Amino acid sequence: MVVASAEARIKELAICLPKAPTPFGAYVEAFQSGSLLFLSGMLPVAGHVPLYNGLVGRELSVAEGYDAARAACLSGLAAAQSQLGTLDRIRSVAKLGVYIACPSDFHEHPKVADGASELLLDVFGPARIPPRVVLGVSSIPLGMPVEIELVFEIGPAFASQTQERSQP
Repeated sequence: MVVASAEARIKELAICLPKAPTPFGAYVEAFQSGSLLFLSGMLPVAGHVPLYNGLVGRELSVAEGYDAARAACLSGLAAAQSQLGTLDRIRSVAKLGVYIACPSDFHEHPKVADGASELLLDVFGPARIPPRVVLGVSSIPLGMPVEIELVFEIGPAFASQTQERSQP
């Protein structure tokens, strides 16, 4: 299967990545171990300013939660690009975790998480999108509605080549 350049897809789709996030505390935004790049929890922020606040299903609609998940994922892509120099080093998205601050009677988690999943699908294509875990939680740092966790499998940069997703 032919895998398109993630950087080319971002340009083609007119996606504007934000400035790479900086930590809110004593941690790093990204850490590489072997062929894996682990990102810290990504929030829907511009700089250190929250783009969304509140619980999805109470203060925020499902559509706003979707947008918050997409914004958090954009921050994750910016962090990965900053760490790696290019998103074209990403071979696959090994894991996506989506944590949604919501009331206990909220049940639309998949619709909110699709904000992140669909962005990854658009950028990397179906061969490189991840398995996903979605959880509802009572709170997220700084009162934000969504936090995402990303793990990428990485290798040398490529523009377009035949690529198989790694299998255990």
